[in-house]
Amino acid sequence: QVQLVESGGGLVQDGGSLRLSCAASGRIYSSTFMAWFRQAPGKEREFVAGIRWGVGNTYYADSVKGRFIISRESGRNMMYLQMNSLKPEDTAVYYCAGDRGGYSRMDSTFDFWGQGTQVTVSS
Repeated sequence: QVQLVESGGGLVQDGGSLRLSCAASGRIYSSTFMAWFRQAPGKEREFVAGIRWGVGNTYYADSVKGRFIISRESGRNMMYLQMNSLKPEDTAVYYCAGDRGGYSRMDSTFDFWGQGTQVTVSS
């Protein structure tokens, strides 16, 4: 069983940067699709960025493309989300999640989740 723990959230000003980390307690296998999701108050959870663990292919929501970078250190079972040029609309709880055997952006397909970390961007 893989357990995920997010860290690195906080309060940042408009235009600032944050780096989120996701630590996995168990091995993330090459076939796993790892992703970051976020959920703002009153809104549905949405896909932010994903990475195919084995090959390293990355995917981004249009809203964050060019601003966020997803990366991993597979040997340490760590995943990161570097967030630059943050906007107030990026304010949300950010979750890391894993999907064994696929790379859909649908949150219902993911098998394991972290508890989330709050990111607040002030205007």
